[in-house]
Amino acid sequence: MDDAGVFVISDDLALVQTVDFFAPIVDDPYLFGQVAAANALSDVYAMGGEPLTALNIVGFPSGRLPLDVLREILRGGQEKVHEAGAVVVGGHTIIDDELKYGLSVTGRAHPKRLLTNAGARPGDRLVLTKAIGTALLATLAKQGQLPEAEMHALADSMRSLNAVASRAALAVGARCATDITGFGLLGHASHIARASLVTMRIHVSRVPTLPGAREAAARGVRTGGADRNLAYLQPLVNWGAASEVDRILMIDPQTSGGLLVAVPHADAAKYLSQVPGSVEIGEVVAAGPLGLELV
Repeated sequence: MDDAGVFVISDDLALVQTVDFFAPIVDDPYLFGQVAAANALSDVYAMGGEPLTALNIVGFPSGRLPLDVLREILRGGQEKVHEAGAVVVGGHTIIDDELKYGLSVTGRAHPKRLLTNAGARPGDRLVLTKAIGTALLATLAKQGQLPEAEMHALADSMRSLNAVASRAALAVGARCATDITGFGLLGHASHIARASLVTMRIHVSRVPTLPGAREAAARGVRTGGADRNLAYLQPLVNWGAASEVDRILMIDPQTSGGLLVAVPHADAAKYLSQVPGSVEIGEVVAAGPLGLELV
């Protein structure tokens, strides 16, 4: 149920490996490159790793788009990889009817200091490090209906690395984290609940949302990914008093979302002080009838 593969080389060194790519969710090629790279790097951070190298993965509709588009995508991705302290060492490009871009990333970690989905314990506090709502807002952006200020907030969130959140989790002794991407907040929380044999209690009113996301959900904006997430989650969640808007937001597929970290209770305040934008949204409790409980 984890976010990346781990290959142990020695008692104090493991490789963390992942691959992720997708079609554009924003029109600007440079921004798309940044977001796709940050999204792929996030899987390494979710395991407590430090990125080392990356390989570009590209599907490009040659003849239908100018090469300047590809150049800008690769520039955005490379700059984000360099920001992570890693290097792009190559890659592979194919001709495809639909543009796609992402990275295969290799990182390093200490085998005994990993963040895994199986590490949550009753009493841990659940901390979310980025606001949610990216798919709803990206849908409006594609329709030309997203105001400029909200577009900036969306872009800044998606291209922001999870490096600080990951390092701070290790520093306070956390052993469990996942990054919130395509399965939405509840989908990824359910992976922790299943792997750790616990129940995740989430306080709906505390979950942070990007500017405009709640309004988008209220006006009926929907995505196909959210429908698939709901079908998967329906039997796994005690929905409590969550409103329809709350449900839509918490199953919204995220692109380059934040980390959901299970932080030991005594260290929660320290972690929150070290990770800008982080919010305590719930706690881990002993396993109940369902893995997720909304209150």
